[in-house]
Amino acid sequence: MQALDIDAAISGPLVSIGQYSLTLQKLFAAGIVLAIAIFVIWLIRTLTARGLDRVGAGRAATVYVAGQVARYVVVIAALAAAVSALGVDLSALSLFAGALGVGIGLGLQDVVKNFVYGLILLFDGSIEVGDFVELDDGTAGLVVAIGPRATTLRTNDAVDMLVPNANMLGDKLTNWTRNRVARRVHIPFSVAHGSDKEKVRAAALEAARAVPFTQPETPDTRTQVWLTGFGDSSLDFELVVWPSLDAVKRPGSMKAAYNWALDDALRKHGIEIPFPQQDVRVRSWFGHEGEAGVAAAAGRAFAEPDAEPPRRASTNDAADDATRSQPE
Repeated sequence: MQALDIDAAISGPLVSIGQYSLTLQKLFAAGIVLAIAIFVIWLIRTLTARGLDRVGAGRAATVYVAGQVARYVVVIAALAAAVSALGVDLSALSLFAGALGVGIGLGLQDVVKNFVYGLILLFDGSIEVGDFVELDDGTAGLVVAIGPRATTLRTNDAVDMLVPNANMLGDKLTNWTRNRVARRVHIPFSVAHGSDKEKVRAAALEAARAVPFTQPETPDTRTQVWLTGFGDSSLDFELVVWPSLDAVKRPGSMKAAYNWALDDALRKHGIEIPFPQQDVRVRSWFGHEGEAGVAAAAGRAFAEPDAEPPRRASTNDAADDATRSQPE
């Protein structure tokens, strides 16, 4: 008698809507489906994390994409199975479901858009977990996860930033580590007017070699020094250098390291770093210019200086770079 009461309580309707009735048995079945799905999702996440630790950098993106897609499939299948276990006849609710779907679509269009963009990011391959990217607004960080709504970027200050997937695909973006190949960076610096260009070049190359993450030179990855402009009180140069891939992921500290080494090298070679200044130059004095004018003002004769020795040829790295062939 007691067993019949339990069976009746389990199979008896809790809520009835028209021909549909909700029972404890259906709730229990749906709960089991959801519990199994949660366990499978946890198992997939664990196996994916172990796989990422074991495989190399070249296959890590494939493992991550496979894990994410498997989780999405399990979630969708579990929801369908849970609804089926509850005994809901979706065909009977088609009109209501259509109206509800339109309302949800209008209210959650950004969520749906970001989910679709997330799938595109996973399969496109232009941005992968482990890449260091920089957005158009200056936001930069390591891609640590591509989720259904947002991509997680971890900055060099260990701050996780959530960027909507639509922004990752719709805005301009720089991927500094795509295909895991070396990148060339430009470190600007200035010296005082009149500085010897060859001495400046030697000091800058010495500074580049002093930084531990500068890559060894090859025909395609040469460290160079370019004269890029003439300032009001300076000669403007750029140290063009190829750092390691790990250093590229930390642009702030990388550039600071090169600036520190440049200051050490320029001081060592006695090269002056400029500061804003203005010089007053008298073109003509007592009918003479330059030293001849000073001598005339002092009432003494001016002796013409000996002819200057011929200047030695200087090395123009920028001209060499402009004519080099692109690496295949």
